[in-house]
Amino acid sequence: MSNTEIERTLESKGVRPTANRILVMKELVKATHPVSLADLEACLGFSMDRASIFRVLELFAEKDVVHVIEDGSRSIKYELCQGAHHSIADQHVHFFCERCKETYCFETVKVPEVEMPAGFRPRTINYMVKGICPKCAD
Repeated sequence: MSNTEIERTLESKGVRPTANRILVMKELVKATHPVSLADLEACLGFSMDRASIFRVLELFAEKDVVHVIEDGSRSIKYELCQGAHHSIADQHVHFFCERCKETYCFETVKVPEVEMPAGFRPRTINYMVKGICPKCAD
């Protein structure tokens, strides 16, 4: 994804494309699985400090640029939202390998619909399956 495409994507979500936001977005686009703040900090090296990365991620979560995933590893993970309009119907199941500590996205496995009591309006669902991945099963 080019800088121009990143800028357009951020603007479509109501996020002003600053240099720091573009840097974080580039790393999120390159990621093959959900990433933690520490992962992003390692990728960005000295170009951004931890607090700045965190502030960008918080804004991205608020504006539905990223999903926030709590996988039980005590480290929140982030992954880009797919599509222009984020909804619960867009969310998918995640798998956390208890051996290698990797979080996998099962984008084709949708989160089951949950009927909520009257008056409750869910905004997000975290559906996590935990176990052993194929590479650790051997």
